[in-house]
Amino acid sequence: MPLETPRRIVTELASRGYNAEREAVTLLARTSDPAAALERALETVPEDALKLSAAHVRSVLDSRDPAPDPSSTSDPDADAASPPPTPDPSPSVDDPSTPSTSDGTTPVEGDGGTAAPVETGGSGNRPRTPQAAAIAGDITGRSTGTGEYGDFVTVFRDRYERLSRKLTGRVNHRPTTAVSNMPGGEETALVGMINDVRSTASGHWLVELEDTNGVFPCLVLKDKPIADLVDELLLDEVIAVEGSLSGDGGVLFVDSLHFPEIPRTHRPNTADRHVQAALVSDVHVGSQEFMGEAWSRFTSWLHTEEAAPVEYLLIAGDMVEGVGVYPNQDEELSTIDIYDQYEEFSEYLKEVPGDLEIVMIPGNHDAVRLAEPQPAFDEELRGIMSAHDARITGNPSTVTIEGVNVLMYHGVSLDEVIAELPEHKASYDDPHLAMYHLLKKRHVAPQYGGHTRLAPEERDYLVIDDVPDVFHTGHVHKLGYGKYNNVLAINSGCWQEQTDFQKSVNIDPDHAFAPIVDLDTLELTIRDFN
Repeated sequence: MPLETPRRIVTELASRGYNAEREAVTLLARTSDPAAALERALETVPEDALKLSAAHVRSVLDSRDPAPDPSSTSDPDADAASPPPTPDPSPSVDDPSTPSTSDGTTPVEGDGGTAAPVETGGSGNRPRTPQAAAIAGDITGRSTGTGEYGDFVTVFRDRYERLSRKLTGRVNHRPTTAVSNMPGGEETALVGMINDVRSTASGHWLVELEDTNGVFPCLVLKDKPIADLVDELLLDEVIAVEGSLSGDGGVLFVDSLHFPEIPRTHRPNTADRHVQAALVSDVHVGSQEFMGEAWSRFTSWLHTEEAAPVEYLLIAGDMVEGVGVYPNQDEELSTIDIYDQYEEFSEYLKEVPGDLEIVMIPGNHDAVRLAEPQPAFDEELRGIMSAHDARITGNPSTVTIEGVNVLMYHGVSLDEVIAELPEHKASYDDPHLAMYHLLKKRHVAPQYGGHTRLAPEERDYLVIDDVPDVFHTGHVHKLGYGKYNNVLAINSGCWQEQTDFQKSVNIDPDHAFAPIVDLDTLELTIRDFN
């Protein structure tokens, strides 16, 4: 049977009763004929050996086939200092703690770890492979939008109906037509999509809410405690308000305002064994500033015993730098052709241990449509990146690994949130704070018509229907993490040094960090490979 991927190599070894070191699998996978290389290695392995070592494989390849450059899997000690300290989360957060150990400290280095135990089968020790990731919310193959007016009506109606269900149990709401017919002074509630927000001459806030029946004005007085929430509102998000009607019944004076929210009672799922996932994004292969050496230090570390519990690698978009993404980008490219960029990315991906389960979504620099939700890479690009048998899905998608639900979203709408909200509530320096607002709104891109391109579909794939356990984004090239109502939010930075374009827009990237999540506890360790 042809052995086209590292996963197939692991499976074949297991069927013959052998375990293998991660580096051994990677070396075999990178040969021109993995099947033949494996046969040669097994023909010469000592009879009493149950584990195929990297040293043995390398000796076999040296004698019959040129081996890959061993420097790509060296330097196992390449982990380093702590990331920059994360400021205190927003006061609106129910659980403001950042990921911590049992003694309350924030881990920034691993505790040494131990090798993942092997399972035993009838034919001897067998290597354990990760459970296959389950994917939900993927637009790939389901896109129906044509750009006609009816598509926009459909997607916004779907958004309203699904998000309003998360609010109707909390307020005794009525449709706008019923509220319009109520006498003045009555108490009532509305659930609606924000049509407009503007200040009055007196400094109060007028919020127009729209449901499937019409539009109704709601007034938030400037001296009300909830007035501070108005600057968090984005057009097209769905909220609920409660209050009393004016004397003529034409305006609702708002006493309370509610978001769809993550329930404060949320208790995240965890794995039933000690297993870890590495969360990275924004690799940007093809850029002159791509940090290839740092990436190789990361992949070399993945081959060490310390990294043995890491069985999953989740990449949240921008595998390559792309072409024509921003003005004069060609002047900052090391590789001009987009397909050559993916070929190079595939070579770097081969450095990752063969027994890792890899899940990838696209980003705005990748060769897919820009409008969100983004479908996964097409068959031609999948073929280029097939060496690792990675799971390739759309942006956004919810990936379930070891029972833990990870919402993966590249993060373009974070630009929108940061631009619209006050700096103390959302900023590029603290990207996780902007992520909290997406969780609060239960939508990864609530505002239409701004920085974020959105595609109208029959269903709004950007609604956060189910509460994730982990929320993983990238895009802004900044490291940030924290917990919002027990959801672990992580923006994982990038693998690209500052470009001239980034300098022009004041982006100072956090690069070469690898957040490692313990799936059994949801504790977080940040590895630094600079």
